[in-house]
Amino acid sequence: MFLHLLYLILPLLILPLPISAQLHTLALQAGKKYFGTATDNPELTNTAYVSQLGNKTDFGQLTPTNSMKWDATEPSRGTFTFSGGDAIVAQAQKAGQLIRGHNCVWHQQLPSWVTSGNFDNATLASIVQNHCSTLVGHYKGEILSWDVINDRINEHTLPEPFNDDGTFRTSVFFTTMGTSFIPIALRTARAADPAAKLYINDFNIESSGPKSTALISLVKSLKTQGVPIDGIGVQTHLIVGEVPSSFQATLQAYADLGVEVAITELDIRMTLPATQALLEQQQRDYQTVISACKNVQGCVGVTIWDWTDKFSWVPGTFAGQGAACPWDENFVKKLAYQGIVAGWTN
Repeated sequence: MFLHLLYLILPLLILPLPISAQLHTLALQAGKKYFGTATDNPELTNTAYVSQLGNKTDFGQLTPTNSMKWDATEPSRGTFTFSGGDAIVAQAQKAGQLIRGHNCVWHQQLPSWVTSGNFDNATLASIVQNHCSTLVGHYKGEILSWDVINDRINEHTLPEPFNDDGTFRTSVFFTTMGTSFIPIALRTARAADPAAKLYINDFNIESSGPKSTALISLVKSLKTQGVPIDGIGVQTHLIVGEVPSSFQATLQAYADLGVEVAITELDIRMTLPATQALLEQQQRDYQTVISACKNVQGCVGVTIWDWTDKFSWVPGTFAGQGAACPWDENFVKKLAYQGIVAGWTN
């Protein structure tokens, strides 16, 4: 009897142990397109950082933080440079990762020739068209999706295209062109790369309210006009303990418009120093955010706004805050990493 049992058990003992699935792997298993991270060119000189950046089991997609923005790609009118963006595209392609383009039109990180040019409507419209066409066209066939109309909060500004009360933000584009810059940019991007998904990417649209209502109305209007719009990017720069209770319902409301939804710039910051209690809450918050994407069929993926606290934008923007990423400054996984795992698997 003992030998009989041994023969039954022995094949099980020599089977290879399962490899623990990681973040992108788990996202794919949940039916999503990717779990990815933002990155920036200065970081590519750090060998240990680049090694993890190319780990496709964690990151199936990269977003360039700065090197595709207007000031980096068209520093003077009609003169384009793509070396920074090309380097990140090459890094992603080497690892077999998808790429999100970021971004075409944003009221920040504009060269002074745009903001101070005093262009009339027709001239600025042609400038927007030329910029979007050249930028998107340069990467034709290489980009999964573009943040065509973008925003990210910083210490000096309110979001664009909307203020938090749902009204359009005053910017060089809106002041000169009204809302026409939005369909112009989207139509131009579609013509430059018909295969790329086109997104409006915005801040502080994680919960129901005037701003999310205005965004829903805008997308409905664009679709009625036949303007190409494929997705809504929810930036999701959050604070520990403050994930909106309506987050999943809001993602679903966007998906119900018939567009893709993506969490595009996820980080969850805290007031320093980090404590065990804050790190445990951050773990729960990451799980809540990932679970919401998992539960909304139209949510196609999640991008964290860099994976390590070493290169996070948060401390330089929000005084006294930080520790927002799933890895710490020494590239060690935090509890937040396990929160993401739990979000995809539970």
